[in-house]
Amino acid sequence: MTEQHIMSSNTNSNFPVSEVYWSLVDKADKKFSKIRDLPYYERNRYDTYFYKVFKVYTQLWKFQQENRQKLVEAGLKRWEIGEIASRIAQLYYGQYMRTSDSSYLSESYVFYEAILSREYFKDGLFQDLNLANKQLRFFARFLMVSLVWNRREMVHQLVNQLKILVDECRRAFQMSGYLSFEISCLDLDVYEFVMEMKTINQHETDFKEWKLVVQEISRFLKADTTFMNIRPLRYSLVLDLHPDSLPRVATRRSLKLRDAILSSYHHNEVKFSELTVDTFRMLQCLEWEPSGSFYQSSSTKNGQNGGSGSSRINYAQDIADPTLPLNSRKAVLYRPSVTHFLAVLGTICEELAPDGVILIYLSASGRVGHPISPPSGGGTSINTTENTVRNFQSHAMYLDAVSTSPFSSSSNSPNPSSRQSKLDCLHFGTRGNGGLNNIYPTDLIPFTRRPLLIVIDSDSSEAFKAMGLKKWQLSSAFVAISGAEKGEPAAIILSPSCSIPLTTADSSRHHSGSLLTMFLTAPLQTFCLLIGLSGPDVEMDTYNKAEKLLSSSLNEWGLTLATSDILDPVWAQILGDPFLRRLLLRFLFCRAVLTLFAPSFGKKEFHPECMPSLLTSLQPNSSACQTVVLQIASIFGAAKKFIISEGIVLPEHCDVEMASSS
Repeated sequence: MTEQHIMSSNTNSNFPVSEVYWSLVDKADKKFSKIRDLPYYERNRYDTYFYKVFKVYTQLWKFQQENRQKLVEAGLKRWEIGEIASRIAQLYYGQYMRTSDSSYLSESYVFYEAILSREYFKDGLFQDLNLANKQLRFFARFLMVSLVWNRREMVHQLVNQLKILVDECRRAFQMSGYLSFEISCLDLDVYEFVMEMKTINQHETDFKEWKLVVQEISRFLKADTTFMNIRPLRYSLVLDLHPDSLPRVATRRSLKLRDAILSSYHHNEVKFSELTVDTFRMLQCLEWEPSGSFYQSSSTKNGQNGGSGSSRINYAQDIADPTLPLNSRKAVLYRPSVTHFLAVLGTICEELAPDGVILIYLSASGRVGHPISPPSGGGTSINTTENTVRNFQSHAMYLDAVSTSPFSSSSNSPNPSSRQSKLDCLHFGTRGNGGLNNIYPTDLIPFTRRPLLIVIDSDSSEAFKAMGLKKWQLSSAFVAISGAEKGEPAAIILSPSCSIPLTTADSSRHHSGSLLTMFLTAPLQTFCLLIGLSGPDVEMDTYNKAEKLLSSSLNEWGLTLATSDILDPVWAQILGDPFLRRLLLRFLFCRAVLTLFAPSFGKKEFHPECMPSLLTSLQPNSSACQTVVLQIASIFGAAKKFIISEGIVLPEHCDVEMASSS
């Protein structure tokens, strides 16, 4: 009998309310268990199924609201209501991960926030271990949604509550476990004694793993500071050029970013669950700021680490801008197997719209061997933590294989250990498995049937350089690649093979993220870190002046590219997309800064590259690029940190501004 028949019959009092309710719960549970295991890719295939599952949960939620009193009298617990709300929030988050539609993310946040405020899991929390784990998993899920939704105040609130809850639960269940054990131990045989001890030890292990989860999110927030988020990483209609105002590009076709695949893996890198700090920043960078034209920001003095009370993002009553276009769809993969990565990429290519381009972002080490010593504070990314996070993260529609790998080298190390050797691939898993965990440049060749923008952030990025070269430019070792193009030459951005440590942060990439990715997502903040400034050192007036100059300079560079008659069509066809245009212009800034920066001046291994080449007038040694770098460095009093040609001087109006601000 269908639930509609039961519900209609219940109107005539033929069936008890509780029977109808549990019938709906049973059906919803079965559908939820199926959709939970479905992959995020192949989105079109599963859209209909999502709406069917959501329809059942909508009926269930509405039914328990209308019959709350009767159900409570029949034995319904508050935590069971919270479980339904949590499932709905998970459905919304899962659909956001499939579609990148921020409205789903917003709805997920609303449901989680309601669970928090109504304390559905609080009653009996310290008497029922199962209920305690539900509350802990709820906090972890809500943390992920709040982090992605950029609700930093809520993130810090949840972290504090999670810390307290883990400590209180550990003490409560450890005490009750030992108490019950002491009372009953005299009556236990050997087998029962051993099993009782195993139970107590398991409780202790569970809460140790939750402590590691707390350490993981704390480590993430330490790396992704308030200063790095002093302005939204997302595309803001207030702070970035409006899409309607982009200069028109003379090209035979104009492509839009429709899909992106973001994948990162460095052993011991900063991450929370399966979201690394690098993929998190890229994910944010490729979405619209939801408040759109309603966005507001303050301009007060910056505080410690950017200051939680200064330059805080203010949303006009969290109103979403209805004029915003849809976000491009993104697949975020953590430590994928090569076969899984290729399957996802193949599916995305199959579903790509005719006017679409795919962004492939890969951040991974290309070195083998072990560094001399692991970085300090790096004890959270171990099997126990990942298992705990996977247990709570039922958002996931599939789970990639988990494996423990030895320490890999840091791409931020300018002097790699002699015990390490660099190969022509990216490592996404354990060593010793041959090519099973390695992504080679030739793996991407079959997908060049579609337009691609490839961003490689690795110490082995040079291995991918040949993909962007013409056949006559290639050595014999790469002839096989050059002859294998399938119709669409790829646009490629490559990181330096060595990166300069940031003097204001831990020199290891494990604690700050990739330098190229930081420049692509937060260019001015990264510039400040590069010259030795951090949140407490930067006055907001000074920062805003530099931000305004950088924005206007990048727009001038964008106009230069758009009006050029000799710009390579590979770049011209994507220059009309606001997200790809912004990435390309920020790359130009990154390249100019790292090329002119004194410690890396004249050292090509510290300079990023792109293929095919861009305009000569925007090369790092051009007057346009040198002038911009000099101006911004002078605003922060760091002009001496860069090697600038003698003929390059500050414009007169800039001299006046510097004198007045000093």
